[in-house]
Amino acid sequence: MSPDEEWAFLESLDFDSISSEDNDISQEAAQFAKMLYTTRLSKYKNPIDFNHASETLSTHYNLATNPDLLLSKAELLFTQCRFKQALALTNSILDTDEYNFSIYPLHLACLHELAQTNNLFLLSHRLADLHPDEPATWLAVGVYYLSISQIAEARRFFSKASMMDPHFGPAWIGFAHTFAAEGEDDQAISAYSTAARLFQGTHLPQLFLGMQNLQLNNMTLAHEYLNAAHALCSTDPLLLNELGVVFYHLDHLADAVAMFNNTLTIAADIDSDPRAWIATRANLGHAYRRQRQWDLALQEFEEVLRQGGRDAGAFCAKGLVLLEMGRSWEAVCALHEALAVGPQDSVATDLLGRALEENASLQEWGNSIEGEDEEDRQFESFIGARREDARRKNTKGKWKRGGRINEVAEDSMMMMSDEEE
Repeated sequence: MSPDEEWAFLESLDFDSISSEDNDISQEAAQFAKMLYTTRLSKYKNPIDFNHASETLSTHYNLATNPDLLLSKAELLFTQCRFKQALALTNSILDTDEYNFSIYPLHLACLHELAQTNNLFLLSHRLADLHPDEPATWLAVGVYYLSISQIAEARRFFSKASMMDPHFGPAWIGFAHTFAAEGEDDQAISAYSTAARLFQGTHLPQLFLGMQNLQLNNMTLAHEYLNAAHALCSTDPLLLNELGVVFYHLDHLADAVAMFNNTLTIAADIDSDPRAWIATRANLGHAYRRQRQWDLALQEFEEVLRQGGRDAGAFCAKGLVLLEMGRSWEAVCALHEALAVGPQDSVATDLLGRALEENASLQEWGNSIEGEDEEDRQFESFIGARREDARRKNTKGKWKRGGRINEVAEDSMMMMSDEEE
């Protein structure tokens, strides 16, 4: 079921039917059961309700160390891209119960995201020695080899885990990831399709199929698969980001901007780590750039750089926007920073040459204007000096007996003097 369907199903259950001789006990039992159900629902929706249920169960019912409740909290942290905190919870569960095999897929995913290959190596060896009959054991071995980029070995152990339990979803997903990592697109799509047939209640296989077709530049199929995933889960930020990328490539820029903004909004609502969505913010900046909304685009790229996305691409994008805004000198500075990060970046080199040419042409135009202003000042000074000479010459004979001549006559003489000049 989709997250919306799960929550609708929860609301449809009649928890008040739980009866007891004591009415207060009945109501508390109904609340308790509803909160337990709440912790098992999708973490992509209503995180506030989940946090309230988990806090109440932890404090009021003294279930703070319950493995199922800790696993639910770790799943929420994983959807928020808070991998260190999620790993701390999974470690605490395994410290008390290393035979809880339901925790291993999430635990291994956290180790892989944090690139803790040494811990993966030790864990996979211990599981292989103690629990060789568990699919999670060979999943751990496959994740380790995937983390150290030994793709063929990873594929072999993912395949072994899936053969031990054909309904073990993480093994099928890992098996498909190995083909995607090697660029074997057809095999990856086939493996993801198998996972989609076997696990119809989750949106992840459809999401990965859409991402694979997007990598193949097959926008029509990518759009179809991502829409199918969206029908199952409309609140996964990663899914919304991929849909935005598809709209961007299809030149549906308004839809792309809406999807990217929706991604960032949902990521903020579930309290996700903002650094995990730097790429989405950069995508939003490029969509604004193509819409020629320069101020909004510049704002997004500056936010990307503030949040730590200091790569050559971000500086190049900022420089390009500044260049389009006519701020060539600021563009030169941004592109110099891009080349400081990536000295061999060809895009930054080309844009820097263009920015320098435009800045030089602006300086030449400014110098020519200053030269023209200087010539005008010299001309006005020359005219003023000639007028002063004429005034002095015509002053002789203006004074007669009885006083000064008529001012009108003086003005007419000045006019004549100017005409003579």
